[in-house]
Amino acid sequence: MKKILIAFLATTVLLACDIDRLPQGSLDSETIVNDPDASLESLLNGMYAQLKSWSDPMHRMGEYAGDNMMIRGSSTDAFYEFISYSRTPNNYRLTQFWDSGYKAIAQASNIIDMIEEGQSEEIDNNLGEAYYVRGMMYFYLTRAFGRPYYQNPQTNLGVPIVNGTPDDVINLELEDRATVEESYQQAITDLKRAEELLTIEKESIYATKEAAQAMLSRVYLFMSGTYESPNTEYTQLAVDYATEVIGSGKYSLLPREEFMEYNTFIPENNAETIFAIKRVASEFSGYDHYYGVGGMYANIGGMGWGEMYASAKYIDLLDETGRNDWRPESYSLVDARAAFIQPTYDNSAPEVFRFIKEDGDDLNYVQAEITRSGNTIIAEDDTDSYTLTPVDANQEIYSIQYRDGKTYTGVIDNYISLNRVYPQFYITKASLEGEESHLHSPVISRLGEIYLNRAEAYAKLGNYSAALEDLNTIRERSIVDGGYSSLDASNASERIDKERQLELAYQAERSYDVFRNGKALTREYPGPHNQNEVIPATDFRVLFYIPQDAINSYPGTLTQNPTQ
Repeated sequence: MKKILIAFLATTVLLACDIDRLPQGSLDSETIVNDPDASLESLLNGMYAQLKSWSDPMHRMGEYAGDNMMIRGSSTDAFYEFISYSRTPNNYRLTQFWDSGYKAIAQASNIIDMIEEGQSEEIDNNLGEAYYVRGMMYFYLTRAFGRPYYQNPQTNLGVPIVNGTPDDVINLELEDRATVEESYQQAITDLKRAEELLTIEKESIYATKEAAQAMLSRVYLFMSGTYESPNTEYTQLAVDYATEVIGSGKYSLLPREEFMEYNTFIPENNAETIFAIKRVASEFSGYDHYYGVGGMYANIGGMGWGEMYASAKYIDLLDETGRNDWRPESYSLVDARAAFIQPTYDNSAPEVFRFIKEDGDDLNYVQAEITRSGNTIIAEDDTDSYTLTPVDANQEIYSIQYRDGKTYTGVIDNYISLNRVYPQFYITKASLEGEESHLHSPVISRLGEIYLNRAEAYAKLGNYSAALEDLNTIRERSIVDGGYSSLDASNASERIDKERQLELAYQAERSYDVFRNGKALTREYPGPHNQNEVIPATDFRVLFYIPQDAINSYPGTLTQNPTQ
């Protein structure tokens, strides 16, 4: 039975580059132990393969539950539960996240259990890769199913700790979920062991020492408490591990112009990427373009649903230091991160004044056709005409005294084509890798995040000068001369949080970032979601439910998260 299970867990799927092959048959434990050099490659391929299926729901859970995107309308797809916060345990995407995560843990654990350390530097490095993946999986699972760390981690439930294939699978009885604290400690133990064993430099599609340190920086940041009540021990460790990565000199921030094309580089050729899950073009052929993450954000070359767009909240953040003008005839981006947004202009349509109006309890876009007469601009909406008032004529920002008696501010722009009633602000950060398609290798860690990790940790320690330096390192890369002149207790939280939202958008971090610092999520912008709902960090829906299929098949008690 044990050999059968090991053979199953060793089965792999097609992978990319140097991990672009299938194992020749299955492997039993005796073969693996006696010839580890020949066996490890296949076993590691199988482990890395799980990350591909895991990364799709991982992205949707982290990003759709945030405030960087909106969808054109409700959907019958299970991912809509992540957007609407209508949590249920019967969600196939949630099940995929859980199953792929624990399959990766099982495969990593079997490698660790069967292969003896100290045989060679190469074998030890391979073991380090297994420890890294296992530690990363425990962290991602815990932050999805366990409450934020600052909320009673000693008693709140995390995830089951199941390391390897038990000897007795017939009479198997597994323990219930560990606490959040125990789950985080398991992740830390694994990642620290990975850090020790990973001594060989590899491309960023493989685990490395710096990848382990980058993940430890994030883990400790998640344990660092809130700005109001930080845990100084864990906060300092977040600083220390971030410093190790930055100080390694192995990664560099892309210059502004190159960063604006970040999404087009394959991870091996991207100096900023620390670890990414490698995908190749063969995985995105035909209708596969529709079903990847990028296919929801845009339609490229006739492929992709293109039903999710940058939220007005995110666009406002991009425009905070100056308008980003996407019009082809006047293309000018103040914030480099606006390069990942591509409005779908209808070049045959007239110029419009676009603004957001209140429509009862909801917000909706208006694109009113304009006519110019010298410096006077008239906007027409239905049968009503309005003379626009300049707010910043150079940037073509105006205000309108609307028929509801309220004054709204908006921009002169080309008409953006609509999907239902929403302008299509396409998102391309998860597309266009190396070609005109939705090919995208999900980024797990990159240097930009590490600087922001350290900035936040420094601020929580009260070292605002060091925090400001790191914060401005990232901010000034995207916004020329856009650095802050000062940082202190009164503004650090708001400014660092804003920069993390801008920099890490569409990398599945946003909702977790909000809740781990005890903040509430608000989404007061157009879209079919509940625009007036405030979701505090203490809300039961901050957690995802344990998949019911996992509970039903679990050999023992597996406690569900609260349902209210």
